[in-house]
Amino acid sequence: MAVLFSNNPMFRPPAEADSLILQIDRGCPYNRCTFCGMYKDVEYSRLSGKAIAGMIASEARMAPETRRVFLADGDVMSRSFDELQMILSELGRNLPQLARVNLYATGSSIIKKTDEQLKMLRGMKLHTLYMGLESGDEETLKSVKKNETAELMIEAGTRAQACGLNMTVMILLGLGGAARKKEHAENTAAVLNRMQPRLLAALRVVPVPDTELYKDVKSGRFIQLTEYQLVGELRDIIAQLDLKGTVFRANHASNVVPIEARLPRDKAHILVQLDALLASGQLDRKSTGPMPLWL
Repeated sequence: MAVLFSNNPMFRPPAEADSLILQIDRGCPYNRCTFCGMYKDVEYSRLSGKAIAGMIASEARMAPETRRVFLADGDVMSRSFDELQMILSELGRNLPQLARVNLYATGSSIIKKTDEQLKMLRGMKLHTLYMGLESGDEETLKSVKKNETAELMIEAGTRAQACGLNMTVMILLGLGGAARKKEHAENTAAVLNRMQPRLLAALRVVPVPDTELYKDVKSGRFIQLTEYQLVGELRDIIAQLDLKGTVFRANHASNVVPIEARLPRDKAHILVQLDALLASGQLDRKSTGPMPLWL
């Protein structure tokens, strides 16, 4: 009998709270970004096709009405096209009401699939790819060991969406620190304008214990933005966005101010709100302000 994975906590996007989560991979195949502590103590491994088929059949017997599935862990898109095709086929065969399957992806794992393969996966109900852009600034990406360029992620995102897949793109406010605040904001907005993601999520970078970023903060090599600067950076990014039809969310626990809007429709309103907050005197200009107890 196959031993199935058991991670605690289980990481998944907030939007997948009501989805059936199937952990077919454990950990992240790259797992070297300086800011990420999600899988630091997890050795990367994958379930076999046979084990996955058994898991799907078992879950289908318990919840045959399932409509949404999220495949965990990090970068399930890195599996081969044949593996993904098999998994989606098993899901479709066992779950007659299945509407969509979502998963984490990187630019590199998307790029390795041909347009024909991406379209075939979409036809088998693969729907949303969650990709961490983090920053559009190449120097910032290098400094945090992202292992992907902004140009590669632009190509991946635009290709995936042209093939009918939805891209949910995540950016990390404050990732450039005080040293590259301006470049991080300008280049991130420029990359997003070229990519035109269906959904954009902005989170605040939080130094997690035992990560390289945490050590850099403690040593003074990385200077975090103050609460005031962070909101200013968010304002600068939004001001430079030219998105044609994007749902924008900055309502994660890490964010200073919660925002949920549609762009470009709500852009002017958001800027007025942020300008008022920046002028209010309520934001801490000397420190990061309150940080979340959990992510």
